[in-house]
Amino acid sequence: MAGRRRKNAGADSAGGPAEGAAEAVLPADLELQDLYGAFAAHGLDDDDLDDSAVLVPPVRLPSEDELAAQAKAVPMLGYALQLARWTAPHRPVDELGDLTGPDRAPAARLLGLAPEEGEAPEEAVVEAMRAWSLACDLDLIEIGTTAAGEHVAIPGPDLEPAEQGDAETVLELWLTAAGIVRELAVEADSLPDEAEGEGPEDGEEDEERLAEVEEAREAAAELLDEALQVLYETTAFAEPGTETVPLGVLAALLVVPEGEEPSEELLGDITDVMVTLDPMLGDLAELGLLDYRPIDPELFDEEEGEAPAEAALGEEPLDEEESARFGLVRLTPLGQYGIRQWLLEDGYDAPLVGELAQGDAADLLRGICEATNVLPEQELLAWVTGREPVAAARELLEAARGHDAYAPMRRMLCQLALGMIGPEAEPAAREVLDDPELGGGVRAWLTSVDAADVPAPERSMALWTVVDTFAAQLLDTGGDAELLRELITGLPVTDNPASYFGELWRVDHPYTADVLEAVGELHLDRTVAKEARKAAFKARSKG
Repeated sequence: MAGRRRKNAGADSAGGPAEGAAEAVLPADLELQDLYGAFAAHGLDDDDLDDSAVLVPPVRLPSEDELAAQAKAVPMLGYALQLARWTAPHRPVDELGDLTGPDRAPAARLLGLAPEEGEAPEEAVVEAMRAWSLACDLDLIEIGTTAAGEHVAIPGPDLEPAEQGDAETVLELWLTAAGIVRELAVEADSLPDEAEGEGPEDGEEDEERLAEVEEAREAAAELLDEALQVLYETTAFAEPGTETVPLGVLAALLVVPEGEEPSEELLGDITDVMVTLDPMLGDLAELGLLDYRPIDPELFDEEEGEAPAEAALGEEPLDEEESARFGLVRLTPLGQYGIRQWLLEDGYDAPLVGELAQGDAADLLRGICEATNVLPEQELLAWVTGREPVAAARELLEAARGHDAYAPMRRMLCQLALGMIGPEAEPAAREVLDDPELGGGVRAWLTSVDAADVPAPERSMALWTVVDTFAAQLLDTGGDAELLRELITGLPVTDNPASYFGELWRVDHPYTADVLEAVGELHLDRTVAKEARKAAFKARSKG
């Protein structure tokens, strides 16, 4: 599955998505330098990271048993299982492995696609034959030849475990089926418009026509891949119940360059993308990968109406029913599972929420710090949930110690986790009040939970904690100037900044100079900024 590449207005563009599109900034929209640039000064050089990396956000999936149950409930897969069972002990087929004429209508009736009495409708037979073809592609049905030379179909070895609900077997079958349907959807979209039978006049024209078809197939496959990854990202960040995306918004995210509004020309491109995606998304919906309401075909029959994109993304808001006519798509949990598997197969890092919470506290904090795509609060919450509060707090505090480049961020994450545990963590926090690395932070946390008799820190501990806390923010924000400027205004600088920074540059902390340089660069008070820069120079010289 190709990694998503969002369009950019220019090399320096930092704008958000098109108006009317999702407002959240996705990890894949950010430059690695913007995310992790602050690490480089301390050996965490982002040159080691792949500049072309696609940062896939973590998702939360149901258990494999739940996913398997959803997969078995997909009608097309259910039909394939029924037909495979129907072949037992064997059933005659033609030389191509298809059902013979006399068995086609009974197959449609078996699946409930045709009435028990009377002639089976042609569309019901076609649907049954599609299910038969899928069952053969999945090896739920195997084709062989008897000693007498007759072609017969028999159940494949995966049928019984799939019928019994073996999650691994069912999900493997569903994923294979989804891949087949995905390929067929792309192939159908890339077929030429010429009617069948109008063949080329010579070999050279034949080659050109094949090249055009292949180019169209590649373009359709790339568009579908990008659309699926956008859906994967937006679903990962969506609040429960808000995962449905209007088709026009999805198309705009794929077409409109960052920071631009849709122009008249782009609205035409968005309409083209909507029309291209419409049948492909409908095909994927058959396998339960999506919930999809297609574009109302009557929209194209209205003589004096706006183009679908112009109407769907226009300034005038549409009511819910009118908006739905332009297409609505929602990625299902089964769809999230499938896209994640495709991403993993192609070598992308596609984490699950809670993966980092499987080990001890050291693994947890280190993993969050080192991960390029993680939701820290979700991982911390998954780890603390169900653990004995005091023991969990002790383990977190122990894991937060250190002087390495990530240590300030570990201590910040530790305090965040203590907040999730709540006042029950107080005994463990009081045990480290005199720890030079942890004492200042736990005092602040104890005060925040209204603990009684919290002693004030010594001056040296207070200054060290200031540097450590600000260093954590440098790492956490990736050097974002706006966010850091807000934090800098809260520094306890007195009316005599020379005296304050005269103390601060002497603090023995790996990030002292970095913190002072940030203050010197971003503080709005020129006197304070000047003293901070002087102090940063002294800290560097001392180092």
